[in-house]
Amino acid sequence: MSKTYDEINDKIRSGKAVVMTAEEVVDLVRQKGAEKAAEEVDVVTTGTFGAMCSSGAFINFGHSDPPIRMTGIRLNGVEAYGGLAAVDTYIGATSLIDPPGTGYGGAHVIEDLIAGKKVRLQAWGPGTDCYVRKSIDTYISLDDVNEAYIYNPRNLYQNYGVATNTSNKTLYTYMGKLLPRMKNATYSSAGALSPLINDPHLDTIGMGTRIFLAGGEGYVAWQGTQFNTSFEEVNGVPVKGSRTLAVIGDMKQMDAKYVRGLDITGYGISLAIGIGIPIPVLNADVMRRCAISDDEIYAEMVDYSLPSNRQCMQRYTYAQLRSGSIEYQGRTIRTSSLSSLSGARKVANQLKDWIEHGEFLLNKPCLELPKEGKVKPLLERGL
Repeated sequence: MSKTYDEINDKIRSGKAVVMTAEEVVDLVRQKGAEKAAEEVDVVTTGTFGAMCSSGAFINFGHSDPPIRMTGIRLNGVEAYGGLAAVDTYIGATSLIDPPGTGYGGAHVIEDLIAGKKVRLQAWGPGTDCYVRKSIDTYISLDDVNEAYIYNPRNLYQNYGVATNTSNKTLYTYMGKLLPRMKNATYSSAGALSPLINDPHLDTIGMGTRIFLAGGEGYVAWQGTQFNTSFEEVNGVPVKGSRTLAVIGDMKQMDAKYVRGLDITGYGISLAIGIGIPIPVLNADVMRRCAISDDEIYAEMVDYSLPSNRQCMQRYTYAQLRSGSIEYQGRTIRTSSLSSLSGARKVANQLKDWIEHGEFLLNKPCLELPKEGKVKPLLERGL
């Protein structure tokens, strides 16, 4: 049994497509098997909602009269990039306010714009014969600018590590607050709902795949940075952070409830985004991979008190991690997630609703993403 993208899209248009979330298909496949389930289900929706630091937005402000070539730019006091054309900029999610320390950054600017708030734009330039103005101080909203689109170089990590701390002092990390002497452990994944867990080798996900991005429609633009296929797999899924995606989408379509600026204590600014990817059930193999459950997905716990060379201490399933505690060498460690499972479910269900109502069609990728990829270290070296 096999289906095509065209056949599935025809069923979506006619309102006859059967859509289930990645959590829902687990029991269906256990009851009926992958072959029968693949006959019944046309699309599986996935979702995640967590911190994705490698994110940001391109914005075009339009020209003032007289015009200015912006080489220094601040949005609500946060530095944006001034090395593009006269009134284009890129603001990174982790960019800091000047002076820093207020818990506000580029991620919050992006959230404010999507929420429809006014943002203060301050810009400076050298002044030239064609761009005579040297400064401007005004307020903008998403409606005022020409283009504003999210472009995130690295999102949707395929699995991730579990963080703990064996030292005698509290650590503040991008994995949250790690208490001394292994009093807690944190993780960050939607597990069985996570998009790249359900298509671990990117058989249906590629350049041009249409996705749910922050409450709007987006696309896979390329493989993400730090794209890595070299780690061991268990049950067909890597046990460490592996593949990633670069994604793009129009901010003017987005919903602020799926975008949150974060201030991670002792670490810095990040952006939490809700992202979902529909998986077309082209055959039983696709269905089988989508039926993976939290008790079949493993992650490795490492000691974040080590400055480098962090080795695996032990592997745990996401079912164990979600139970609230894990065991390690006779001690009980409390666990908590940095990504929102309830948020991931909202994403997957919203995407499901769009597809069921014929509001979201599937895109066949125009280019496959790499089947192999490795991450190179940054070495200190001379000429």
